[in-house]
Amino acid sequence: MNGAPKKTFKRSLMPITNCKIGFDVKIPQKELVNLYGCEIGDGTKIGSFVEVQKKAFIGKNVKLSSHSFVCEGVTIEDDVFIGHNVNFINDKFPRATMDGKMQTDSDWNVIPSRVKKGASIGTGSVIMCGITIGENSIIGAGSVVTKNVPDKEIWIGNPARFFKKI
Repeated sequence: MNGAPKKTFKRSLMPITNCKIGFDVKIPQKELVNLYGCEIGDGTKIGSFVEVQKKAFIGKNVKLSSHSFVCEGVTIEDDVFIGHNVNFINDKFPRATMDGKMQTDSDWNVIPSRVKKGASIGTGSVIMCGITIGENSIIGAGSVVTKNVPDKEIWIGNPARFFKKI
């Protein structure tokens, strides 16, 4: 960048647009979240640097910790804990281009995932698409979930595997 003029950036706010947001939802730093076209249930708390994409559903009394990513097609039921930096995936074979042309929404199908009531997902976990995490189950920190997790079980590791019943 020798001699090139420096760019200056005006501080902007991340958007909260076209969302259905329930009663008493807590977003302490609204300027640091990106929510669009999603639904957020009553009493939920959303940390900073969280993104929730269109057509994602977050239930009631969910704690969605900072730096987490909830993509289109994800349903999180009531009373779920999502730790810091948890990432959901909705495409098994993502590509930027197809035959040299930039892909658009119409070029792929969302593969939905579901986190059932009362589940807990530990910090730094990755949830592959097409997965259901069972009611009141626990996913250990740093786990990569590639299979369905039954109700009331603890799964840990990469790939995540059964640890014990609750």
